[in-house]
Amino acid sequence: MRIVRFAKDGRTPFGVLEDDTISVISAHPYGDIQFTGDKVPLAEVRLLPPLPSKVIAIGKNYADHAREMGGEPPAEPVIFSKPSTSVIGPGDAVVYPQKLSQRVDFEGELAVVIGAYCRNVTAARAAEVILGYTCANDVTARDLQKSDGQWTRAKGFDTFCPLGPWIETEVDPADLAIQTRVNGEVRQDARTSLLLHPVGELIEYVSQVMTLLPGDVLLTGTPAGVGPLEIGDEVSVTIESIGTLTNRVVARE
Repeated sequence: MRIVRFAKDGRTPFGVLEDDTISVISAHPYGDIQFTGDKVPLAEVRLLPPLPSKVIAIGKNYADHAREMGGEPPAEPVIFSKPSTSVIGPGDAVVYPQKLSQRVDFEGELAVVIGAYCRNVTAARAAEVILGYTCANDVTARDLQKSDGQWTRAKGFDTFCPLGPWIETEVDPADLAIQTRVNGEVRQDARTSLLLHPVGELIEYVSQVMTLLPGDVLLTGTPAGVGPLEIGDEVSVTIESIGTLTNRVVARE
């Protein structure tokens, strides 16, 4: 099942996408889904990202990426956060803050959308609290990440967390192909089976630290191949059995 949030006629409801038609949900997709009976063609709406209260991300969760960043893979997951104000949807613009940064990178990732209020969840039961999966781009001002010595500013700019195009509920995240393309050229090409800490382990680790709420998003880490974006670039993250998230880079006014 593909769950979408969309904009139409001044409203932003959720729905279930099937064969280019959206069946509208009466409230939200967390728990039992109830349909209103209304149907909307996909071509008539603008897809929106999920609405997380928080975005929790994992750094250096692919060995090759840890090494390309100049270090060895960490023994435990590295947690950081991105503000909810950084979230944008498919087709929205990534805004390049050129007055503050001269190196903005793409980082294609598998994102997990939480479906239930939870804390202290074991890896064995993690699937019970997951609504589904989507594509993410952990956009990063790389020069600021290095100069600041921590990651909040570099990863927290408005528009630096594209998510979408929808939430896929029926997929096994254990071994999915993940690719990032810039202007059609493949820059990252890996599989989620290479994650150092898989999804269940990440949820166990994070939920020992903080309560996770329905709609929260967990970014699982990026594979090797990260690199710079330029104003005017089109960047796409494609994950097998989920879909493609595409955004264009624009200058900050």
